[in-house]
Amino acid sequence: MAENTARTAEAFFRWAFNTRANTVMALHEGKEMSRDKIFLSFCSHNPALISNGPAGLNASIKGFGFLPKEEYLEEVLEAYLRHIDSYDGDDQAHSRRGLQVLVEQIYHPDVHHRIDFTRVGSLEMAKKHSWENLRENPAATLIYYQPPMISYEVRGSVRIFDQAQSGKEELYQQFINAQHDVYHRPDKSRWLKYPAYVFDIEEIYDNSASREGFGTKLEFPF
Repeated sequence: MAENTARTAEAFFRWAFNTRANTVMALHEGKEMSRDKIFLSFCSHNPALISNGPAGLNASIKGFGFLPKEEYLEEVLEAYLRHIDSYDGDDQAHSRRGLQVLVEQIYHPDVHHRIDFTRVGSLEMAKKHSWENLRENPAATLIYYQPPMISYEVRGSVRIFDQAQSGKEELYQQFINAQHDVYHRPDKSRWLKYPAYVFDIEEIYDNSASREGFGTKLEFPF
């Protein structure tokens, strides 16, 4: 592995994960952040998902987050469920407590060793073009862009976890729905309606408008 290539590849994961982590921890600690800075940080969480299939070539903005390694998945899910099941109707209090749970379970540097940087997860809430395509063709690409120049292209394949389709309890579907509801108003009754996507990373390209970018393929560091 060339030294510069390895650094650049790791830079993607530092940007994609740490940008989100730093925002969550800052909000949890009550630090002041401008709305512009908060919204800009969403760029590391909301790539365009590119798919192709029966619905045609399609791009859709979706929230994708890194997941725990499989050996930690149930442990983190239990922490999420304890928090979600304590919801008392106070949305603001739920969100404040949820930030603490996310810091403790996902984003604090002490638990970064539990994160699986080979895959990211999302929910399918619309069941339209992306859903139709990915059910037939799992090949997909994520395009990340943060103005004015940061951009990464992540290629891979998507696994769908849908209890309604498989007829069995799907752990990833539970987990990714729970990860959403840790901060947002929880509603476990809708979890079976929202299948989960697990995007397995296969290739990474630096598409940034920089000397090192413009479509440079990066060596996957894992």
